[in-house]
Amino acid sequence: MNKKIDVEKIEACFREILIALGDNPDREGLKETPARVAKMYAETFEGMQYTNDEIAEMFSTTFEEDIFSEDNKGIVVVRDIPIFSYCEHHLALMYNMEVTVAYLPKVKVAGLSKLARVADMVGRRLQLQERIGEEIAEIVQKITESDAVAVLIHGEHSCMTARGIKKPGSSTTTITYKGTLLDNDPVFKQEFLTLMK
Repeated sequence: MNKKIDVEKIEACFREILIALGDNPDREGLKETPARVAKMYAETFEGMQYTNDEIAEMFSTTFEEDIFSEDNKGIVVVRDIPIFSYCEHHLALMYNMEVTVAYLPKVKVAGLSKLARVADMVGRRLQLQERIGEEIAEIVQKITESDAVAVLIHGEHSCMTARGIKKPGSSTTTITYKGTLLDNDPVFKQEFLTLMK
């Protein structure tokens, strides 16, 4: 896929937005603003250039271990990974987001920093919080080949806190489960959730 972000077009469009807002994009304080915004957008939305498969490939370094068995189900939990994203409905910032990723290794163990990198890259798209959890879980499952992956996200949305209903301090929590073990074993699913909180 590898879609390239068109920085020049973003710059030209943002210049037009400044005019539509009634300001002068040629005045001293705004001369460089369209270029700065375009550069910021290229960084902020970097994840839009890649498919989930490509992100999985980017961060696919794993360690093969044979310490896990039916009798030794050791769950890996990486908690409170900070990310940010932008809501696709208003391009409003989703902030104070903390992602917790948990999975049950079979043979492949992912480097812990790779899980944080996956969460960060998925956030760098126009998003919904629910989709962020789904996409992180899908990518982690591709990397680890695990039968049990869960993603818990807490976040605040400026489309609720700074505009619209304007309720500062309100937060949203989502949880995503993927894998046959979590689908078929409610006790194991509850253990996952307990460890993630």
